[in-house]
Amino acid sequence: MKKLFFAKKGSIVAGLVMLSLLSACGNEDDTASEETTTAWDDIQEEGSLTVATSGTLFPTSYREEGSDELTGFEVEVVRAIGERLELDIEFTELGFDEMLTSVQTGQVDLAANDIEITEDREENFIFSTPFKYSYGTAIVRSEDLSGIETLEDLEGKKAAGASTSVYMETAREYGAEEVVYDNATNETYLRDVAIGRTDVILNDYYLQTLAIAAFPELDITIHPDLKYSPSEVGVVMNKDNEELAENVNRVIEEMLEDGTIAEISAEFFNGADATEKVDIEE
Repeated sequence: MKKLFFAKKGSIVAGLVMLSLLSACGNEDDTASEETTTAWDDIQEEGSLTVATSGTLFPTSYREEGSDELTGFEVEVVRAIGERLELDIEFTELGFDEMLTSVQTGQVDLAANDIEITEDREENFIFSTPFKYSYGTAIVRSEDLSGIETLEDLEGKKAAGASTSVYMETAREYGAEEVVYDNATNETYLRDVAIGRTDVILNDYYLQTLAIAAFPELDITIHPDLKYSPSEVGVVMNKDNEELAENVNRVIEEMLEDGTIAEISAEFFNGADATEKVDIEE
């Protein structure tokens, strides 16, 4: 159409008439071309969800000894979500901090790795309907509880964990020295406490109890008196992916109602139902 502006003077009127006719005929197509596809449309077209998880967080996301198959509480919850949405699940294994960045930049569709719902995170992400409720505990050395009686005693202690986790935020709040690992295994975290390289691991009750049980040879225990920060966990999605969140929430709520997630919880949390809300005195 730019050629009209370079046409000879005698042809301008005819060109404008033709342009008018073409515009009238093209209104419907132009409107259609302006319709944008959503992330949910793309996901449905591709037939799959890309999911960030660590692969090293027992029993949420891990591999059983001698197996290459990824499993765990949230891994299986996500697989059940995919089945109900008729989508394949493609897992990408990342460190905790990388997961949130990848969701934010659209490299993955969601993240599932025992990520607690907080007000700060809700400003930047969409969380699904919660499907796991818990509270914070502390792993310490058995012989002296790492010299910790209350959260105030964390001051000056070496606390191990992911730098952006809510538990590390608690450690910093009480003056602990943070020791950060890059997607390390549970055994590394636990052994370092046992040998005194670090003093404490603040984390979720269910994860802590099972981690302790997995390594009975280590001289560590869950602190008998520290219970704090009731928590809710859901999968994490990009702030703009509202339609994806609606569909994920729909099937999560179905699975909470029919007991599917409770059954998965029992499998990975030694019979416990982590979908039940907890009430603790802080």
